[in-house]
Amino acid sequence: MEKTKILIVDDEKHIAELISLYLTKEGFETKEVNDGRKAIDELYAYNPKLVILDLMLPGMDGYQICTEIRKKSDTPIIMLTARSDTFDKVLGLEMGADDYMVKPFEPNEMVARVKAVLRRYGKSDNSKESGKEVSFDDLKISLNDYTVVYRGESLQFPPKELELLYFLAENKNQVFTREQLLDKIWGYEYVGDSRTVDVHIKRIREKLNSENENWSIKTVHGVGYKFETR
Repeated sequence: MEKTKILIVDDEKHIAELISLYLTKEGFETKEVNDGRKAIDELYAYNPKLVILDLMLPGMDGYQICTEIRKKSDTPIIMLTARSDTFDKVLGLEMGADDYMVKPFEPNEMVARVKAVLRRYGKSDNSKESGKEVSFDDLKISLNDYTVVYRGESLQFPPKELELLYFLAENKNQVFTREQLLDKIWGYEYVGDSRTVDVHIKRIREKLNSENENWSIKTVHGVGYKFETR
């Protein structure tokens, strides 16, 4: 059976080696890269199922790498940083990271987060078989081939953004709390926080890029979100 590949990008070699050691013990295959620019090359050469990405790197920083990866790939990313500021965490998520860990961390927690993120993406792969679609006027969201078509144009959506949009649209005019959306889309084992939902909603709105007279994603202040039809 082929092992799941994980790319570890960290200029602190002892940390990269420690992460690699624990992941290898759990049956993963790993590759370590200590330079930001090399990480982009290795992403396409190594073709990992997940990237563990340090924020502070020589060559290119983690934010730049994350942005570059998201231009061409939906490979899940766990971002590492020595800074615990909320701003850094939110910015990392907005750039496209799937999870965020602050150094120093427990290696066992890192392994747990890797498994949780891979489970979430595994669920995405499996759900493609369901063949579900939902349409509203000029918007069509499909779990069959994981596509979003808006005003005749096919838009690129990472799996979790698409699943979140689909879930809200399928349950139109129902209000969901952030915690309910985390549970429905990411699963109960998700180790992030409710700010993840806000970031994904923001990215969805940016991609749809305009108000529609027949539907919209509404913020219900103090509660959560709903897909409102008129």
